[in-house]
Amino acid sequence: MSDSKIPSSLTIPREDLNRLRNCQHHDPHGFYGWHGNVIRTRKLGAEQVELLIDNTAIPMTPIGDDIFAVEVEGEPRDYRLRTTWPGFEPRESADPYTFLPTLGETDIYLISEGRHERLWEVLGSHPRTYSTQLGEVSGTSFAVWAPNAIGVAVVGDFCGWNASQFPMRSLGSSGIWELFIPGVGEGEVYKYAIQTQEGHRRDKADPLAQLAETPPATGSVVTSSNYQWKDAEWLEHRAKANIHSEPMSVYEVHLGSWKQGLSYSELATELVDYVADMGYTHVEFMPVAEHPFGGSWGYQVSGYYAPTSRWGSPDELRALIDAFHARGIGVIVDWVPAHFPKDDWALGRFDGRALYEHPDPRRGEQKDWGTYVFDFGRHEVRNFLVANALYWCEEFHIDGLRVDAVASMLYLDYSRNPGEWEPNQYGNNHHLEAVQFLQEVNATVQREHPGVLTIAEESTSWSGVTAPTEDNGLGFSLKWNMGWMNDTLEYISKDPVHREYHHNEITFSMVYAYSEKFVLPISHDEVVHGKGSLWARMPGDSWNKAAGLRTYLTFMWSHPGKNLLFQGQEFGQIQEWSEARSLDWGDMEGWEGEYHLATQKLVRQLNTIYKDSPALYTQDDSHKGFSWAKSDDAAHNILAFHRYGTEGEIMLCVFNFGGTSQEDYRLGVPKSGRWHMVLNTDDAEYEGAGNPLPETVETKDEGWDGYEDSLVLHLPAMSAQWYVFEE
Repeated sequence: MSDSKIPSSLTIPREDLNRLRNCQHHDPHGFYGWHGNVIRTRKLGAEQVELLIDNTAIPMTPIGDDIFAVEVEGEPRDYRLRTTWPGFEPRESADPYTFLPTLGETDIYLISEGRHERLWEVLGSHPRTYSTQLGEVSGTSFAVWAPNAIGVAVVGDFCGWNASQFPMRSLGSSGIWELFIPGVGEGEVYKYAIQTQEGHRRDKADPLAQLAETPPATGSVVTSSNYQWKDAEWLEHRAKANIHSEPMSVYEVHLGSWKQGLSYSELATELVDYVADMGYTHVEFMPVAEHPFGGSWGYQVSGYYAPTSRWGSPDELRALIDAFHARGIGVIVDWVPAHFPKDDWALGRFDGRALYEHPDPRRGEQKDWGTYVFDFGRHEVRNFLVANALYWCEEFHIDGLRVDAVASMLYLDYSRNPGEWEPNQYGNNHHLEAVQFLQEVNATVQREHPGVLTIAEESTSWSGVTAPTEDNGLGFSLKWNMGWMNDTLEYISKDPVHREYHHNEITFSMVYAYSEKFVLPISHDEVVHGKGSLWARMPGDSWNKAAGLRTYLTFMWSHPGKNLLFQGQEFGQIQEWSEARSLDWGDMEGWEGEYHLATQKLVRQLNTIYKDSPALYTQDDSHKGFSWAKSDDAAHNILAFHRYGTEGEIMLCVFNFGGTSQEDYRLGVPKSGRWHMVLNTDDAEYEGAGNPLPETVETKDEGWDGYEDSLVLHLPAMSAQWYVFEE
């Protein structure tokens, strides 16, 4: 039919048609679907479209640009479209442009206010089924925030990636674009084709996608979960727990390199069994949110709501976490709200302009990392991140978020030269919007999910990181003690003959031990980039390396604070870690494998005794839980202290970091009577020298170092002992 013979009632005004043709229209629903007595649809490449209504098939008129239209009498009612493409059988479908928006007014209001705490339920893609007059219609709803776009379409294999087929409607000033597409189901790959104000098309992954293609592919994938959790008892216990008075020993894991090639499902057996056998109370996953470059270890995130598909499906990750809970082990996940990569298909310049990132490069970029920084002062961006924290808690039942790079968020001049940053309204370098965001996310997570931990990786002396938000603190549950880590690693790397000149490095942490609630971390960052493994840092031959590592790890487990040890260090891996290979499990089978097996055995024993010793954890964050027995014997590299439990338990922890044994070493103790040795790293079972030490020692009625009673002990070179008071 020529244009001159097409009834004008069927046509679309030229200006609107041009905008629809180029995916630049804010309201495609205003022209497609049923309007007055006209129904229109766009079917790219179709040779015929029929309207199926009232048990009748009515041919629709092609009016150009692959648009078909027909006039219909009566009130709007349900219908279907039967489309024939060349070489294919006719296909029936419901019309996407007849369905109401999937977001309500309340949703839109909460999003604009930055207070929609279940954002993932309304944005992103969601398989849905609607009941209509002609039967059920299944498909997928899509919704995305892109306020600067002049047009947005859903594209995928289901439309040949043509942005003209499924343009979305704008939901007013909210900046949200929405569309329900019948027939699109789980497993479909999609993106949003965004038309920018500068006239460019950008195909973007969905910021709220809950599954992504396996990298290097970058599409989002329609998915839903039917997982049935089995951890109700665990969650009930967690909600009542107080981690500050309970044991916490964390095994940090990079899931891709613990044993390369294992899936979430395989890890649910192998990793869970290993962590349980080693006696850890928690496991911490390095980031599992989708990330484009494996070498970033997950710290440059492209899909905040999508668990990486490298190792399996979201439900398989849920099953892995459930398996840990079944064994009484908590799961902490690294979370990266500080920055994100600049990949042009992801969050960066999402709708053609700075959206998730701050528009001012002095606040919106981290040049050292080549990344963008979130605009923490924007309601919708803050909502995106706060809801994401809740998403991992609710959808994956995680027990903690370890927040990466907190220092980079707190300071406007972090890693910036003069002139590259702008002071805040008070003239200082504090990032006030980031502070407010951190307070909000901590308070919200702890309100909605009591017992879930938030843990700060914060490397400066910012005051009140673990103080409550109502006291103007940041509100974290715990903070990594980076000072302890740096000082003690510096100390232990010295030859014993030089350690007396660095004694303050092993004792200084007690000056500030109760300023925050701390985790003692030996993390992945300490065994990469040429730093070497813990084993490599120990001076001397293999025997001395093993002895030094055993003594250092025992000191770590003894010191006030929770414990975190990165994978491989529990058996003294020789080489530094690389994400590109599995841990060097063969170290325990080599010609000196007995040292590594013994180190692993010691860590297992440390965890066992630790969990059975309230003195080591019930007063972690109180000065009442600690007293020095010997802090000033730098000449002999001797260190000793007492730990106290809330019910009167006492443990004496003694360390000889020197290369010379001390056979009659006197230490003051707070109680007279018998002290029983529960751990000796010099024991032959740990490949120590096997010096014969008495299992029980009696106090002497001789005051020492401010105590009324004392013990005389044999302290073998490079060893540690734990004694508990019996009576």
